[in-house]
Amino acid sequence: MPSLVHDAFVTLFRNRPTLAPELLRDVLRCPVPEFDRVSVGDASLTEVVPTEYRADLVLLLQSESPGEPRAAIVVEAQLGRDADKRWSWPVYLAGLRARLRCEVALLVVTADASVAAWASTPIPTGHPGWTLTPLVLGPAAVPVIRDDTVASRSPELAVLSVMTHGHDPDAVAIAQAALVAVRQLEDERAKLYADLVLLSVGEAARAILEALMASGTYEYQSDFARRYVAQGEAQGEAKGRAHALLTVLAARGIEVTDAVRTRITACTDLEALDRWLASAVTAQSIGDIVGE
Repeated sequence: MPSLVHDAFVTLFRNRPTLAPELLRDVLRCPVPEFDRVSVGDASLTEVVPTEYRADLVLLLQSESPGEPRAAIVVEAQLGRDADKRWSWPVYLAGLRARLRCEVALLVVTADASVAAWASTPIPTGHPGWTLTPLVLGPAAVPVIRDDTVASRSPELAVLSVMTHGHDPDAVAIAQAALVAVRQLEDERAKLYADLVLLSVGEAARAILEALMASGTYEYQSDFARRYVAQGEAQGEAKGRAHALLTVLAARGIEVTDAVRTRITACTDLEALDRWLASAVTAQSIGDIVGE
């Protein structure tokens, strides 16, 4: 469920804006200007131009006195390699720097070690002395938090630890620390974070955690998680029906072109797949089934 992971990363940093500068300073050892508070800024990074660039999240480091922010951090949740980002990331920083007139930094967050290695590769811009090296928070950088006290000091960091280390051998201990930490939060945020913890571990770890929580089958409490779980279940059902349809077609010797095969496997409309599957039993050609 890539959309869940992406949105969950962004949600953690949005809910705790100080998390990004804390990780830059304490984990990645990057200099961070003194600030009194952090606020969420406008993520649109260009003015009126033909192509709009929009980051996942922009955080503003501000002092108590009014005026321009001391610095800004662009947070990007990256689930895979995207060649276009190596062109757009420098634009993000240049556009934000021009608009806010302050120092800017790019923080890329990912749960995949290979994506972290790709994202941290320097980006030459062509101008002498101007090479952008993204600051990357990947599995190797995110601390493994197993201690309840440490987790309680920063529940968002504890959940982030589960999201990046949820398939490690000690995933249960990491998840338990996060679950202890989220209990201190208000009800809605606690439900969301507990759901993210359960969704971020492997099946074996999830079964153990559910047993420890004295629940036979865990029911997701937050609308955020329920929405993405429902999407994932629907996608799984659609894949199952598509596989069944292709199996019937193969058994009956009905030729399927690459274009039609792609259309079938990409379809997420369960009613359409059921209709095609019923037609496949008696149809004489693929056109009788999918209308082609």
